[in-house]
Amino acid sequence: MSTALLLLEPEDSLERHLESDGFAVVRRLDAADRVDLALLASVEECRWLRGEGHDLPVIVIGGPDTDAVDRVRALEDGAPDVLARPFHYEELLARIRAVLRRVSPAPSERLVAGELQVDRATRRVTVSGEPVALAGKEFELLVKLASDPHRVFTKEQLLREVWGFRSLGRTRTLDSHASRLRRKLARDGAGPFVVNVWGVGYRLLDG
Repeated sequence: MSTALLLLEPEDSLERHLESDGFAVVRRLDAADRVDLALLASVEECRWLRGEGHDLPVIVIGGPDTDAVDRVRALEDGAPDVLARPFHYEELLARIRAVLRRVSPAPSERLVAGELQVDRATRRVTVSGEPVALAGKEFELLVKLASDPHRVFTKEQLLREVWGFRSLGRTRTLDSHASRLRRKLARDGAGPFVVNVWGVGYRLLDG
């Protein structure tokens, strides 16, 4: 299931960027109980949210004149983070993930998807009980896909989060790794794994 963000920012471009990175964006305050994190434009909005009984994590995106006093007030009103304009989208993305990591339970070391099992602690991968040897980036790509096996991860998101690419450009890195990973995971009666969603990206399991 996609992470849902409550976004009260008027900028459509920010919503598009967040959705391209796999987030579900909600624009209504009355849906606040169905989201994982709120992006608010002011301390007042944070106070309103708390007054309504919502305790979800908040990032306040303040104006260019946001100062230390504003930051302290936001933190006192329950906002884990404050970001002033102008900001780089990559910084906001990093802050969103950092806040979600702080408030989320530690992920399980073992991921299971059908006949596939991944042990992150030992880096052991098995399909139908048989071990599969993977190279470093192949393993990291598999872990990312296995974290939500039916979700479609965009190519941009995978290149950014697995390879750390900031400028995507034209590259076959992801496609070549996905192809090798698919072949290595192939077992009689198991899979298919690493499904190519044409023009979008990849998901681990089909259907």
